[in-house]
Amino acid sequence: MTQLSSTETGAAAETGAQPDEHREAWAAQLADALGDDFVEHHIIPESDLWVRVNRGSWVVAATAARDQLGCVFFDWLSAIDWLPSPYGRDMDAQEDNPQPKAADPTEQGYAGGETRFQMVVRLYSITDHMGLTIKADLPDGDLSIDTLIGVFPGTNWHEREAWEMFGIHFSGHPDLRHIYLPGEFQGNPLRKDFPLLARRVKPWPGIVDVELFPGEEGS
Repeated sequence: MTQLSSTETGAAAETGAQPDEHREAWAAQLADALGDDFVEHHIIPESDLWVRVNRGSWVVAATAARDQLGCVFFDWLSAIDWLPSPYGRDMDAQEDNPQPKAADPTEQGYAGGETRFQMVVRLYSITDHMGLTIKADLPDGDLSIDTLIGVFPGTNWHEREAWEMFGIHFSGHPDLRHIYLPGEFQGNPLRKDFPLLARRVKPWPGIVDVELFPGEEGS
């Protein structure tokens, strides 16, 4: 079995916490199964495990987690758009946020990342009472990845939602069609650069009409 270095175990080395041998063994098993397609991982001892894999081994990673680690329970699947919102906090009224906000640096969370979009799937072992999150970077010019329906049939609905909301194509999915939006709808509402105009035309209730504290004067 592959031996992972202490720096690869994430928070354990950084905080001086005791190594999490069970999760380290899981990461090593996945590294053996994926070879060079195992990119990186992060462990928070006694808490959680994140693994990043190459897109081409997305199905292999999920299969190995199910068959070798016993993660037979599919929890959820979705995508993440790591682009800092160009609109700032749209919950704020324009009166509270009159100037464009400088873009925050992009951070891809635990186990890192190199692209704007990532696929994420959460799996769980009922017998070991442990779960893991598998991530895969999606190239900006090719937002596609293989379907996991053959491994976990329950991903069907989740992949349709990610296709609709993020514009990610799932190769091999038998029925990619809208769940929430009308068929003629243009755009993908969960992308950070999708303008939610209803929020900008009318501020959120309670942000503008704020009741003053006793002794305060209105402007």
